[in-house]
Amino acid sequence: MAIEPSFRQSVDLMFNRAVALMDLPPGLEEKIRVCNSTYVVRFGVRLRGEIQTFTGYRSVHSEHMEPVKGGIRYAPNVHQDEVEALAALMTFKCALVEAPFGGSKGGLCIDPRHYEDHEMEQITRRFSYELIKRDLINPSQNVPAPDMGTGEKEMAIMADQYARMNTTDINAKACVTGKPPHAGGIQGRVEATGRGVQYALKEFFRHPEDVAAAGLDGTLDGKRVIVQGLGNVGYHAALFLSTEDGAIITHVIERDGALENPKGLDIPLVRDWIANHGGVRDCPHGTYIEDGSKALEAECDILIPAALEGVINMTNADRIKARLIIEAANGPITAGADEILNRKGTVIIPDLYANAGGVTVSYFEWVKNLSHIRFGRMQRRQEEARHELIVNELERLSKDKELGWSLSPNFKEKYLRGADELELVRSGLDDTMRVAYQSMREVWHGRNDVSDLRTAGFLVSIGRVAASYKAKGL
Repeated sequence: MAIEPSFRQSVDLMFNRAVALMDLPPGLEEKIRVCNSTYVVRFGVRLRGEIQTFTGYRSVHSEHMEPVKGGIRYAPNVHQDEVEALAALMTFKCALVEAPFGGSKGGLCIDPRHYEDHEMEQITRRFSYELIKRDLINPSQNVPAPDMGTGEKEMAIMADQYARMNTTDINAKACVTGKPPHAGGIQGRVEATGRGVQYALKEFFRHPEDVAAAGLDGTLDGKRVIVQGLGNVGYHAALFLSTEDGAIITHVIERDGALENPKGLDIPLVRDWIANHGGVRDCPHGTYIEDGSKALEAECDILIPAALEGVINMTNADRIKARLIIEAANGPITAGADEILNRKGTVIIPDLYANAGGVTVSYFEWVKNLSHIRFGRMQRRQEEARHELIVNELERLSKDKELGWSLSPNFKEKYLRGADELELVRSGLDDTMRVAYQSMREVWHGRNDVSDLRTAGFLVSIGRVAASYKAKGL
């Protein structure tokens, strides 16, 4: 029986598959493959009358560009191999979407549900202190972001801790991204990864040839979608696809089972139920399925795994019925399952592209922090004034020449409104996802030895990392 590769081995296998099709010097290939460094920290915090010791990690995979970038996750099963695999994925993800960062990742072994808010702040501050004093949080060297188990609150605490320890650093706010908007964050960051998944699917469906390769046709409208994991990423992807693109979310899978409604689940209602009850059991908005893994294998057009790595593996891959899988999580399909699905003709939009919306908008936030001005502040009103000139001139012409023209309802209001920060962020994200997809599909369709999008994505990103190292004289 074939042995299931670990997450770290899966990333290595997928890297090897791509690099075998490239002509890189062996030394450079090895340099790109290996993780540069991993720092393990064990620190104590006095809680509930005793000192508790925690273990944290910060891994730097590649410094071909600095700063390096990557989230920090809080989970009870975080370990070094996982953090290093995620750091490697970050390198390739940043290269693919042309965000000027190397790859990094962090983790803290903790279950946040077991601690009060004030205790989590103490722990986060102490963890941040350990990383900051080693320049593992620094605007020009290493810029963390939220990941599983962390969010705006933790990022605000980390940024505050950095500012306390670096009182004269004018760019202190750029030391982490994913902060709340009122603390130096950017509009649209919370939704960014889920929004990126939506934009990735929209771009995929702009290419009839690619849609046909997945055995599908038409647009996203009416497509049946299964979402596994309704956390931040899964929720926003499901919300936007169902409310803006007409997709039907037939199943939502959570840790305590799944919820099914062939007519389409109301995503905000399901999310509220999960928030109040800790799972989907007894939710009145759909039919409850005790065994969530069965829902993963249900009939659908698109499957969105948006939770943990390795949920689609060698034991269940041949039972997956989805024609198109988009990896909203990191590494949800193991290398073994990837081969099985490719043989079946399933099209997989890979994680290194599909969930890069988060790091893309993190890049915009970092740039905003370094430039010390919000996007749109300088040009918005001038844009509106120029548009108003055109509208006024059209109306004057119609009146003077008695043409009887009238503008469509709402046209004037929409056209005259200059773009604010959120619209600019969405525009930048949409452009990034489109361009990155086109660079992958060019390789996918342009080379006979590349049969899947993942290998194409790795080829593009490894090529860019290699070019970066070569330019440095390595």
